[in-house]
Amino acid sequence: MRKLFTILGCVALFAMTTTAVKAQNYKTSLGLGLDFGDGATLVGPSLRHHFTRNTALQAEVLFGGNTTVIQGFLQYNAPVKGAPGLDWYLGGGPKFQIYDRDRYFFDDNYTAVYLVPMVGLDYKLKGAPLAIALDWRPSIYVGDNPFLDSEAGRFGLGFRFVF
Repeated sequence: MRKLFTILGCVALFAMTTTAVKAQNYKTSLGLGLDFGDGATLVGPSLRHHFTRNTALQAEVLFGGNTTVIQGFLQYNAPVKGAPGLDWYLGGGPKFQIYDRDRYFFDDNYTAVYLVPMVGLDYKLKGAPLAIALDWRPSIYVGDNPFLDSEAGRFGLGFRFVF
């Protein structure tokens, strides 16, 4: 009897998970991410994966301005009523920015840590495997380097292939 309840529980969990995945616009997308605004414009690969209808993880590795940025965001997503394919999202996560020593007069390469809250819109084009996202992502510097500061005017733009 215990095995039967275990099997039924697994089937029910699988059914709920499958329903949640179908309810969102897409499951995974990979493409180009841009981070621009105050400071250098950064460009690189961007990956976004939906675990449930309302939970996604976005990861980016960006390059530009003699820096490399590695950042990841956990996001809460919800549909915009009356606009099929359009979601709004809210979230945040860490950003690790590796500065080149020659450009910024550091003794060695320097890594700064930022906290990045974000809010934005994600649109899946109907009939095409393409998603476009735009968000505001201020960077809050966590450290004591007098040459670095928080950046309120940072924005993100993503063009990703959906699969």
